This record gives sequence, C-alpha cells and structure tokens, in this order.
Amino acid sequence: MAAGLKITEVERITVDVPYRPRVRLWNSLLIWQWRIVEVTRVVTDAGLVGYGETLPHYTWGRVSDAAVEKVRGGNPADFLGDDSLGAGLQMAIYDVVGKALDVPVYRLFGLPKVRDWCPIAWWNTKAPPDVLAEEAKDAIAEGYRAHKFKARPWFDVYAQVEAISAVTPPDYKLDADWNGLLVNAGNAKPVLAELDRYERVSIYETPIPHEDIEGYRQLRAQSRHPLAVHFEESRFTEAVKREWCDGFVVGGGNARVIRQGLLAEQFNKPFWLQLVGTGLTTALSAHLGAVLTHAQWPAISCLNIYSDDLLAQPLEIGNGCVRVPEGPGLGIAVDESALDRFRMKPPYDLPYPRHVMSVVWPSGRVVHYATMAQCWEDFQRGNQPAQERGVNLEVHPDDGSATWTALYERALKGPVLDRR
Repeated sequence: MAAGLKITEVERITVDVPYRPRVRLWNSLLIWQWRIVEVTRVVTDAGLVGYGETLPHYTWGRVSDAAVEKVRGGNPADFLGDDSLGAGLQMAIYDVVGKALDVPVYRLFGLPKVRDWCPIAWWNTKAPPDVLAEEAKDAIAEGYRAHKFKARPWFDVYAQVEAISAVTPPDYKLDADWNGLLVNAGNAKPVLAELDRYERVSIYETPIPHEDIEGYRQLRAQSRHPLAVHFEESRFTEAVKREWCDGFVVGGGNARVIRQGLLAEQFNKPFWLQLVGTGLTTALSAHLGAVLTHAQWPAISCLNIYSDDLLAQPLEIGNGCVRVPEGPGLGIAVDESALDRFRMKPPYDLPYPRHVMSVVWPSGRVVHYATMAQCWEDFQRGNQPAQERGVNLEVHPDDGSATWTALYERALKGPVLDRR
C-alpha cells in the first residue's frame, strides 16, 4: 500500500431493493424496512474504491456523519478493526485496503484460513407451511442445504417441518428460531420432544428467553438437537460453566465477531455468523467464516429474500456452502446499474403496511391483531397457547371496505377475540 494513501471521498447511496415475490407479504409483517440498503462507497487518492453496506433498520451499527468525517483524509489502514465506524463504512474500509494490498479481506484478519467454502443457510421469516415448502424447493435449486425459519406459535411448526421435509432430501437441515416465544421450559419441552422425531430438524434457536438459564439446562438435558442462543459476552462465562447451550449466534462488527469467534473456539462451541444484507454482506460473512474455526453452522445473511444481490456476478453457492471470494478486497464487483435502478429518495423510511392479522385455532377461536408487534407481545406475555397443532395466521391487507376498517381500528386498541 502506498504510504500516502488517503481517503478522499465517502459517499452513501440508499437503495430500495425489492423482495422476491413469494416472501413479500410475509416480510411486510415485521421486516418491511429491510428492503432499504445503504451502500457506502469509499474512494482514495490512488483511485481505489471500496464498497460496503448497511441495513439502516437492522444493523449492529449505522454509519454516522461523525464516522464519515473521522475517516475522510486518513489512511484506510488506520481504521481496520474499528467497529465504531458502522457496518457499511467498516466493510468499505476493509474492501479498499484489501484492494490496495492486492489481497482478499480474510487476509486482513490476522488468522490462518481454515476453509475455502463456508456453510450458508436459506432464511425465512414467519410464513405458512406451503410457502416454506416452496422456498425450500428454491433453496435446493440454488445450492443450499440448510434452512433457518422463524418458528412462531401462530403457525403449526410441525406442519411447517412436514411440508419442507416432503420436498427436500434427507441432508436438508432445518434450524427453528422462536425468539423466546415458547415463553418457558414447560411449554417448550413437549414441542422440542415432538420435533426431535423429525429427520430434517437440526438446531433449536432461542426457544425461551435467554434469561431463563435453568429452563435452558432442562431443555438441553432433554433435547436430541443442539440449543443455540445469541452470543452475549456478559453471559458467556456462565453459559460455558453451567452448560446451558450448545452453540451461538455471532454477529456485529469485525473486531467483535473475531473476538467472539476466538472465545467460542477456546471452549469448542460452534456458531453461525448472522450478518444480514445482500451480496456485499454475504461476501464479508464468507471472509470471516474462512478464518474462524468454529463458524461451523450455516451462516445467515438473508441474501435469498432479495430480488437482486447488487453484484455484477453472483457469489458461488453449492452443496450448502458459499465459496470464499479470492479476489482483492471483498472479491466482488458491485453492480452500479442496480444502484441507479433502486436508488431511493429521502426520507429513507417505508410506511408500515396496513394489515389485519387473524390467528385461527382449529377450535374456531380467532384473535385479530393490527400489527405484528402487537401479536408478538400478546403471545410473549403467555396470553395465547404456546404451540398448538393446526393453528394458522391469516393476513388480510387493507381492502378499503368499511368492514375491514372497523376491525382494524378495533384491533389497533388491542387484540380482538372472535369465534367462527
């Protein structure tokens, strides 16, 4: 790298990347803002350009004006490992330094490479069994062999697993994530015991809240499959000593990810990387996975939910893994035409779509909600059954009718109990 290399320009470009058609409705219930992607472009006085990306509505760190001013005029190598820069700016710094040194980003982490192909998972938010089955077909066709989905007590998780199992080979593995919505070990025990019977099920993530350590110990003693929780450094020692989980979900800035990955290695705990975004973030995840020995579980980048990866050439995915790019920097080329096509004008915020969400049980009992956050809170409080067979969520978008409007306005005030 030239001693005088300086950052002369930092540009942030915000784009609205559409979701793939099948998942648009289901993504709109809670993650409608993940379509918004901020691409950071760092330019140096040598003409080198680095790229990074941030999902401003779902990120470990936004790129601030102060961070941009901090790096402008500086040598990009001086900012390696600085998580305070935010996701997209830090990524772009690593990309441009790799290009300046003519080495791939994984060479900048100071660790030996341990794999050329990193495990990667298809991802879906909460969705009914038939949708997940069709998603699984696409996943197989695109080279995936693992699938993480959001298990929720307003969908029949057994039907979800059965539907996916019917269209996938035996080596296709499922990770189910409840985000704590089974509430307690008493609810979770029979659910995990039943799911243990299914061949495709592989990992259970956060079935109950992280704070319930004794509950996790009970579940771990019973379950045939590993329990995963988000890596929390304040709880790591306790997690290892009391043996209440089998592995972790690791995410954040590069320095944090490497620190947590090395801790996991010391105690022989596998983890998956969870860095969410389009092709840029997926490439960075592959570089991290290339050097972290215990990044053994399939990484989550959510690449599959987007209609465009923002890359001129797609990453290579096959046999359940993504190939680590070997070119300089991130080893990818950003599709500038896609940035122009999807460019978004401020404010960089999308309105929440109006829906009535109706949870329907086989008994005919129905509860209506106006927002997914409202639904989540009601179940989290234990006000509704934890995980019954035959339960389903019906989504009713605004049809402009007086009947729909009246129910929506009632539901805005609180869950509406009904019977059919």
